[in-house]
Amino acid sequence: MLFTRKAAAVWLSLAFERVLTAQTPLSSYTPSFFHPEVESDFGQWNLDEGPAVNATGHLVFETANSLLQNWANTRHRIGHTIVPGTIPVGTVLYHGALTSPHLPTALDWVAVEPEHSTFFCRGTIGTGCWLLTLTVTRPMKVLYFDGNSAAKLPEGTIDTQDLVAWSEMKPERVWNEEQRIKDLCKWGEKYGVNGFVRMEMNFEIMICNFTSHMEVVSLLKLESTRISAHPLDPPEDPDTTRHVLELMHSASWRENYPGETRIMLDYSGLVSFYDTALVPSLVPRRVGLDRWDHRVAGISSEDIERVQDRLAQALTRPLSTTSGIDWKTVLRVVVDRYASRLEFIQHLLNLTLDDGSIFDHARQIQRQLRNVLLPYTVLTALPPSTSVTANATNSWATPVFRECAVSHTASIASRGTTLTPSERLLLQAVRETTHEICRVVTKMWASGMNLGVDAFYPPERRPEVDHIDTLMGEWKEDVTQLISWLDWSVWVKCRPACGFEEMCYLPTWPFGFVRTPGAPLQGQWDSGSLWPDPNKGEWKRPQPKCIRRREPYGF
Repeated sequence: MLFTRKAAAVWLSLAFERVLTAQTPLSSYTPSFFHPEVESDFGQWNLDEGPAVNATGHLVFETANSLLQNWANTRHRIGHTIVPGTIPVGTVLYHGALTSPHLPTALDWVAVEPEHSTFFCRGTIGTGCWLLTLTVTRPMKVLYFDGNSAAKLPEGTIDTQDLVAWSEMKPERVWNEEQRIKDLCKWGEKYGVNGFVRMEMNFEIMICNFTSHMEVVSLLKLESTRISAHPLDPPEDPDTTRHVLELMHSASWRENYPGETRIMLDYSGLVSFYDTALVPSLVPRRVGLDRWDHRVAGISSEDIERVQDRLAQALTRPLSTTSGIDWKTVLRVVVDRYASRLEFIQHLLNLTLDDGSIFDHARQIQRQLRNVLLPYTVLTALPPSTSVTANATNSWATPVFRECAVSHTASIASRGTTLTPSERLLLQAVRETTHEICRVVTKMWASGMNLGVDAFYPPERRPEVDHIDTLMGEWKEDVTQLISWLDWSVWVKCRPACGFEEMCYLPTWPFGFVRTPGAPLQGQWDSGSLWPDPNKGEWKRPQPKCIRRREPYGF
């Protein structure tokens, strides 16, 4: 029995009364759990009922939260999202001239960083090479493909582009970039799209017309930074290797939030292949697979048509018809709120303890769970002292669970028909994600309350060590499963942290995907020997590691 519960409740009641009397009443306030759409969406608030096996809300959430971020899209190379966007006036872009010092007259590529463009700016030591710097003169409409979408890999990195350009996957064209850019630009012409944004080592833009939205800032003849004739050749000298490392260093500036800010995405037009209503044919193809193995290949022709129709709607809809919600921030606020706290709780649960310290340690973890739930622990949410059923199901904690789960979405949901289909998808993604986070954390907190490890409500007698040990084991399993389910790339980092002369690196195409020296290049592409085995090692599931930023270099 929680013998001090009544006294604590009285104390808290007085404290809350003092706070409330100092505030202006919100006469129109309605608690979020009174919104009817909340009840109808989630039904019973069962703390023991996890998400469906084939749920994708958390995948929509994390892919949308990771757009234009180098780290997450290097880790999960196969993209599942297409988003319209705009490149603002004044943005500076770069083009490494391959042959001559002229503005490209045909379709071609630009990069957001000069280190990336100069990688393609090739010439001898004597002749040097040309770097073209451009600036955007009027807003440029673009379409962004997420993932490592400029990596020429047969495992699916190009799939979403194939569907837009050709309405089907064409794996035999994985290296046919000229045809790809030509057909993408032809498709985009009717929508006013002048560029397609992809990520290689860093972000690049396939430009359809170099004169319609840009003007030349400078055209400079630079010393050659690369001796090799082909960009996929492994670095053969320290200077070239140094340039490769600096290219990776410049990409690291956009690794995490806010990512590449020079490209403004329109989340209200986002198209996701994790949208099970839009693309139902991919649901059975993901059954039993890790996220690393998810592909767009296998999509039905009907779903392809629906995706293209949704893209057409997004690209032709007036901006004034959207809700105006800043979805990028909505998503990020959820990550900021929970990421570091869940990580810290997991750390505490992984510490080795003895019997003498386990009670105090459990109390520390209970305090951390309280920190997470602080804005939602309504005063009436207390375990009853007489109802065995209520304690067994933790139904008394339902108000806390519910308030936590809907706090980020209740007001958005009330906007109803003002949301676009893409925004309704994002809303559902946030709901499903916060619902599971709050379910697990509330369940853990309630279990600690029931056992008597909560410092706010100390028990008459300290719990037995074996009971606390069982609780800690359940906590550890709960938080481990939650973090695995969320799979946020913000948790993927070098441990221990890299030294000052190092940088944290994820295996990045094309470095490490090297061809055998001396073998014919096209012949290797055809035979498949150009690439490492995609089903093995760090290329299949990239893991972070520290690499040196000065000699001797190495990946």
